[in-house]
This record gives sequence, C-alpha cells and structure tokens, in this order.
Amino acid sequence: MRRTGRLARVIAVFGLLVATLSGCSAAEVLRFGWPEGVTEQATQMRQIWTGSSIAALVVGAIVWGLIFWTCAFHRRKNSELPKQTAYNLPLEIILTVIPFLIISVLFYYTVVVQTEVQAQVSDPDVIVEVTGFQWNWEFQYADENVEETGEPISIVGDSTESAVLVLPIGTVRIELFSNDVIHSFWIPETLFKRDVIPGQNFGYDNTYDLTLDEEGAYVGRCAELCGIYHSAMNFEVRVVSPEVFEDYLAARASGMGNAEALESVGEPGLAQTTRPFDTDRTRRSATD
Repeated sequence: MRRTGRLARVIAVFGLLVATLSGCSAAEVLRFGWPEGVTEQATQMRQIWTGSSIAALVVGAIVWGLIFWTCAFHRRKNSELPKQTAYNLPLEIILTVIPFLIISVLFYYTVVVQTEVQAQVSDPDVIVEVTGFQWNWEFQYADENVEETGEPISIVGDSTESAVLVLPIGTVRIELFSNDVIHSFWIPETLFKRDVIPGQNFGYDNTYDLTLDEEGAYVGRCAELCGIYHSAMNFEVRVVSPEVFEDYLAARASGMGNAEALESVGEPGLAQTTRPFDTDRTRRSATD
C-alpha cells in the first residue's frame, strides 16, 4: 500500500509539472485539446468532450493501476502456478454490466448535446441565406432590402474581393443552398459545419442556428471538394455588436457597397482573415 501511494504521488506531480511547464491554463487543460469556439453550441460540445475525456482517464487509470498492481505483486517467484480465476459468473457479470453502463451514459449525453446543438429558436435575431457556387459564396439577409431598388441586401465573393458576412452577437439562422454541386459551409471557430446540397433535399435539413458570443473576424471555408478551385472558396464572418449591425444594415439599405458600409461603422472594409483567389480558367498560351 505504501508503494502504491508513493506511485500515485509521483504520477500526480508529473501531471502537474506537464501542465505547468507547458504554460497551460486551467481552462486549456480542461479542454483536452478541444479548440476554443465562439458560439454557445461550441461550448456545449466542449463540455461533453471534457466529460468524455475525464471518464476515459478514470477508466484508463483503473486499468493501468490493475496492470501495474499485477506486475508488482504477482511476479513469478517460483515454478508454482498461481491461482487461476475462470468461470467466475459474478465477475463476468460485473465486467459486462459496467462497460454497458459507461457506454449508456456517454450515449445519453451525446444525444442530449446533439439535440441542443441542432435545436432552432422560434425567433432568430437575423436570417441569412447562404448560396454556394463554383467557386465562391453569396449571402443574403432575409427581409432586408436596398431601399432604392427593392433588391435583397447581398454580399457576393469574387476573384477581386472576399465575401465578408456581417453578423451580430446573438442567434443567427443559416439557410443553405447550392447552385451546382455539393459544398460544405464551415466556420472553424464555430466547431460546426454542414453540407450544402443542390436541388430539393429529401429528409435533409439545410437550416441551422448559431448563437454567437464573441465579436471578431473569423475565416470561413468550403469543406467539401467541389472542383478545381475548391480551395478558393474562402469568406469571412465579421461578428459585431447588435447596435453596429443595425447601423451596417441601414448603410447597406441606403445603397452603400459592403466594404463602404463596413467602413462607415468603423470596421475594416475588406476581409482580414483571408484574401481573394484568381479563379479565371481562361486557357492561356505558353507564351502568355
């Protein structure tokens, strides 16, 4: 017992040294390598990851402890065969029931978090229609029009300017559409992506909600190989306060372009996290 206690203390000190020398904060340690997201849904996913990691470490510590205990106290001392344990019904029942209970608990919390992450509110703060096409994105704000023309407020990325989607802190509904092939709408900091499937989707939900918590500029990407310029399908999400967002919409409604409207509310006009790509596929001669 004394030797076991000494081993436990050594392991604890080693773990403390690893966390300290690596410069990890308590929050970083509890994330167990999980990225830090900027949405409420990302926080929920991080929590189940932390819980699952702790459960795995506890099970691992028990298994490792039994292995080391067996190695330490049941070393071969002579040619006598040690006592064998076989056909022990109570032990077999325990070793069957405990893993089943562990898996059941993990499955339950996975379903709960998945349901909450995919849940949709009845009244989102803003609804954005996202259309993927080879090889860029178009964003439209539902029910928000340019006053002079009556056309929807739209942002379209091209080879000269990356699309900058401006969103407020709060709940945003994303509605996905594709004009050609399958794309995938992905903002890495949200820790969530969804395929953008063309045509009429039978049984596939192309709508989801994000609850944004932090202001900032975040790169967005297409996460589905969709053609030769798939890697060019970058965009930026600019998260601002609700007040700034209202001023931005008013500027766009008055007829300003996207970059001009952003600058009018004190934001950089162009994307800060990515740059446009030249997607001109015109055939050129070897002498050009």
